[in-house]
Amino acid sequence: MLYSGRVQGVGFRFTAEESARRLGVVGWVKNLRDGRVELVAEADERALTQFLEDVRTGPMRNFIKDTEVSWSTATNDFTEFDIRY
Repeated sequence: MLYSGRVQGVGFRFTAEESARRLGVVGWVKNLRDGRVELVAEADERALTQFLEDVRTGPMRNFIKDTEVSWSTATNDFTEFDIRY
């Protein structure tokens, strides 16, 4: 996922991390140099759908201007959800 808007605050990444851990989603989130936030997540489809909804409607919703979502096959490379720097 790529999020744009005023999303580069610590709150956005922390909120994504908290939701991911609660739902058993693994992957990572990080700020990009162009002002967007990139998020890579893996879980079953139900958990991912709930995760996307939580991020979209959660406390950071007013800071998100646009969201780009692309789906692909899981890599199974992740064991937890991290904030990357």
